[in-house]
Amino acid sequence: MPLVALHHVSLLSTNLERSVSFYERVFGLKRIARPDFQTAGAWFACGHLQVHVIVYPPGNFRRRGIDRDDMHFAFRTDDFEGFVAHLTAEGFREDTAEDDLQRMVINRSGRAGFPQVYLTDPDRNIIEINGAPP
Repeated sequence: MPLVALHHVSLLSTNLERSVSFYERVFGLKRIARPDFQTAGAWFACGHLQVHVIVYPPGNFRRRGIDRDDMHFAFRTDDFEGFVAHLTAEGFREDTAEDDLQRMVINRSGRAGFPQVYLTDPDRNIIEINGAPP
């Protein structure tokens, strides 16, 4: 199985300016460049890792299947396709129902600039595995 390492943690916010102020003031985090996603947000450097803040409309939390804009954390791998093959061997598939716990959503090229695959754990916590540069 390909090795993974933690890449970032994403947190939800209903007020981006308040969240940015909090993470800069309380933790001394510095903002870093963020791609132009459809949802508002901010990325911060946190040592070798990152903290992502995503604006999420109140009342919509986890009402859909795998939602890449929902709260999640991410592992990074040097072998993205190898990890997708590992997930497939574990029974994960792209063509299952949206609420299926074995569903995975693959984004091989997107605004983030690196490939991503999303899945959920048994408690429906969303997990991203990506091929971001180290």
